[in-house]
Amino acid sequence: MKILKTYIIFLSIIVISCSCFAQVPADTVNSLPGIEIVTSVDRSEVYIGDLINYKIEIIYDSTYEYLPSPLGANLGGFDVKDYQQDKNSILPDGRKKTESVFSLSTFTTGEYIIPPVPVGFMLPDSTQKVMFSESVPINVKSMLENAGDSVDIKPLKQQYEFEFDWTQYIIWGTVAFFVLLLGGYFLYRKFRSKDEQEEILDKRPPWEIAFEQMVLLKQKGLLEQNLFKQYYIELTEISRTYLGKMFQVNVIDMTTEEFLESFVDISLPHDLFDRNKTFLQYADLIKFAKLKPENDRMNRDYDFVYELIELIRVDYEKKQQAELQKSKQPKNKVEVGGSDG
Repeated sequence: MKILKTYIIFLSIIVISCSCFAQVPADTVNSLPGIEIVTSVDRSEVYIGDLINYKIEIIYDSTYEYLPSPLGANLGGFDVKDYQQDKNSILPDGRKKTESVFSLSTFTTGEYIIPPVPVGFMLPDSTQKVMFSESVPINVKSMLENAGDSVDIKPLKQQYEFEFDWTQYIIWGTVAFFVLLLGGYFLYRKFRSKDEQEEILDKRPPWEIAFEQMVLLKQKGLLEQNLFKQYYIELTEISRTYLGKMFQVNVIDMTTEEFLESFVDISLPHDLFDRNKTFLQYADLIKFAKLKPENDRMNRDYDFVYELIELIRVDYEKKQQAELQKSKQPKNKVEVGGSDG
């Protein structure tokens, strides 16, 4: 029945082909000199849903004109899943070759025939001829054809119990341990080297570092750029860091109130404590309340920090000199013993 259906399709193709060449009458011939039409498939027996590569090779003399027609318009009961564009070439004997490849598939089983494909040519005398390719038989088999009774549902097998294997856990646990150990070592080295660098940098007297930072702050030109907040951030940091180093107070992350409270019991020379308190509280208004400072005030605050560094330096050196003089004074000796008598 399917073969009969295929030949009916074949006759339909002939009618379609005749309509394609309706403008000039075309005769159907079995062969022409110098023309070969070769059809082939990569496999003639497939399972349902498999792809079949169907190739049509048309070889013709250069004196003929090949009249392209829709070769894949009807390929029987197959669906065209893919198509490779015609590949044209010239053979060593001068003849021309056109190659077309179709990827076909079907989802019904049985014996099929890929019907002949009409190919048209125009001869040198302007007459048109139509030749047909050979048909190709294809057998489409079902996946269950040889299954026998294997499609019946069988009872479940007893669940297999695997013995627990600790090997992977031991290996990965060991690897993780050494990774953490190595990471801890590198972190230790990193922070240790950082502390060593800070110690090396801090070997200079604190006032030398502070005076250098004051010069660098001046050179940045923050006031000329209206960067008042950044200016006061750096200026207060210079004074706070300097005081912390001179009096061994850890001022890192201290608020202004905490900083001032830590210096209440420290004797600062002159009236530096009150002046520094006023300076820091005013700076907080600029840093956090976006207060725009006066030009004269900014210059006075710079001069104050510079004066603070110098006065504490002088006071520190005086105290050091006094300690040195005191250590050089001879101690009173008490002689023990009686006079000669």
